Amino acid sequence: MLKLGSTGEDVKILQRRLGLIADGVFGPNTEKKVIEWQKSNGLNPDGIVGKMTWDKMKLGLTITEVKITNTPNNEKSYKELLSTKLPKIVLDELDDVIEKYGGNSRLRMSHFLSQCAHESGNFKAVQENLNYSSKGLLTTFKKYFPGNLSESYAKQPEKIASRVYGNRLGNGDESTKEGWKYRGRGYIQLTGKSNYKKFTDFIGEDCVKNPDLVSEKYPLISAAFFFNVNNLWSICDKGDSIEVITELTKRINGGTNGLNDRIKKFNEFYKILKK
Repeated sequence: MLKLGSTGEDVKILQRRLGLIADGVFGPNTEKKVIEWQKSNGLNPDGIVGKMTWDKMKLGLTITEVKITNTPNNEKSYKELLSTKLPKIVLDELDDVIEKYGGNSRLRMSHFLSQCAHESGNFKAVQENLNYSSKGLLTTFKKYFPGNLSESYAKQPEKIASRVYGNRLGNGDESTKEGWKYRGRGYIQLTGKSNYKKFTDFIGEDCVKNPDLVSEKYPLISAAFFFNVNNLWSICDKGDSIEVITELTKRINGGTNGLNDRIKKFNEFYKILKK
């Protein structure tokens, strides 16, 4: 049983599962997150991690599907299997995603990598492209550009982001340019000052002061953070069906944009990791 005041490795596992800094100390913030998680999963929100909460929360840590490991008996490591499919920066971050942040099964990793690959154009884009034409602005961000306003913003990414993301997501108004400073970065784009603050707490490095860390150092781990805080691993654990991929896509994309490509990529990764 884990509760306020508990310490140790199990607390670290719990904190990583909740998307928190894993300091191994069950403090008030950990208790608050446990209560939120219990409420969203139909459990008694008492803030205590007893057997029922722990068993449900550890889905994926104990699922019967063989976990990914660096040295499976007489088999190729997952890095060898994926070496021709992924760029080095992704391979370098995979250990942490698997060992610390929840992507510890073939099923989870296949869902995770396929969604990241689609969102980033096969791991090529690590930050949001905001170089919209006037027509593009009206198609994508119409409500922010009434009348002919889009014409004076077209092809000016800094101005576009400052307006579109101003006064929301923890950003200041357009004049602060925080919408640009905290534009989308990473393979599943981390966006907005408030989310950069949460990721800073999670990773233990100041990404508010230096937001480019998300794109340059943590493009994959920031995506794992997104999966953690939005409880997406539990969707991954449901299986390999089109229905599961669709559910996951809706949670990430807000719709089903690019669904066929996401399905194709999932099947490719799952086939590779099942070898």
